[in-house]
Amino acid sequence: MASLANYRGGRWRIEFTVAPRDRRAIRLSKINRKTAEAIARHVEALLAAKLSGQPLPRDTAAWLGGIGQKLRSKLAAVGLIEAVPVAPALGKLVADYIERRKADLQASTLSIFDQVRRLLVRYFGESRPINTITPADAADWERWLVTQGRSRNGKGGLSLATVRKRVRLAKTIFQDAVEREVLMRNPFAKLKGSTPPSQRREFVPAEAIHRAMDAAPDAEWRLILALARWGGLRIPSELLALTWDCVDWERQRLRIPSPKTARAGKRFRVIPLFPEIQPHLEAVWERAEPGVPWIITRYRDTNVNLRTQFLRILAKAGVQPWPQLFQSLRKTRATELVRQFPRHVATAWLGHTETVAERHYWQVTDEDYARALMPGVAQKAAQQGAAEGGLEGKRAEAPIPEAVGMKPDAATKGIVYKLSVGAIGLEPMTPSVSSWCSSQLS
Repeated sequence: MASLANYRGGRWRIEFTVAPRDRRAIRLSKINRKTAEAIARHVEALLAAKLSGQPLPRDTAAWLGGIGQKLRSKLAAVGLIEAVPVAPALGKLVADYIERRKADLQASTLSIFDQVRRLLVRYFGESRPINTITPADAADWERWLVTQGRSRNGKGGLSLATVRKRVRLAKTIFQDAVEREVLMRNPFAKLKGSTPPSQRREFVPAEAIHRAMDAAPDAEWRLILALARWGGLRIPSELLALTWDCVDWERQRLRIPSPKTARAGKRFRVIPLFPEIQPHLEAVWERAEPGVPWIITRYRDTNVNLRTQFLRILAKAGVQPWPQLFQSLRKTRATELVRQFPRHVATAWLGHTETVAERHYWQVTDEDYARALMPGVAQKAAQQGAAEGGLEGKRAEAPIPEAVGMKPDAATKGIVYKLSVGAIGLEPMTPSVSSWCSSQLS
């Protein structure tokens, strides 16, 4: 049986006997009597389990999983539990995790993990043992990101969405340490890592992009703007992945490689060659160098900042920039498409789910309010919604057959184009050019 003794003004000592003439003691820090008695009870349970070879009581096992490293070390020193292995330093833990993930993560994702590493090291220190980071420390780090995480001089914090992403990745790193049994618990486990709904939504009218095209320096930049605004491409990842064999000129379709969704098995999606895109694509084709597979060639260098150049183009065109320059174009196109086509079609063409679109993309615009005031519009919208609801569950998958999309003079470029398109779900009918243009929202 363990006994509790008070010594040195409020400090406590728990004494117990393991065997005859083998009496051991655990010295506690200055705590109240109630807490000391609770620890003594768990020490008794640990001793009884050790001597009898029986499993620990459930409440003692739960208590042991929640105590700090200091008390755990004291219990290990008197032989009540296994010795605690030396925990790795924070900097080494995160660096090792990133190194292991290089084989299965894209360079852009690894770059974000490295940003998380720098933020953790800036706050906790390179050599901080990971087992000394508590849930309270993790919560303090999250608050620090909000107020001071933007720069080294401590001025300015990160946005809520960015903070959530950084927390989610930190949680992933520490959970990996738990699963490898180098850490007992994840101090970031209770922090929120889900991305909040985006509040920064800007509907970019077509007129703004037409003015930007007039100020663009060349045909490639005009194509970049068309693909971002009317193709809804992710810039730069999907843009720079485009090659000429992605173009099916005959069927007027464009295959979009998607590095972001490739790990989920969705390596690409297929969109119509919208009339706002086709003339700019043909203009770039006419200037393409023989034997060069990439559609965008002049702006492939990693040192090229498309956002900075876009701002210069907008300034030259006299157009006021909007938040999230390229992302807002994708959100705008998502909103347009869901007005004109069924939801499953609009989301398939943009490469995201309806849940993601509702949470982050689709917008209510001034035109929606104007249309609502037109006679008969509300009744027609209600009828259309009911009709669409009746079709739920009746959508059959229709695979896209293999097709060879070849521009008549493709041979002069010295490239053979064979487009093999796998099944991606329902392939909707593409309206005629005239009907699409008549319903286009500016």
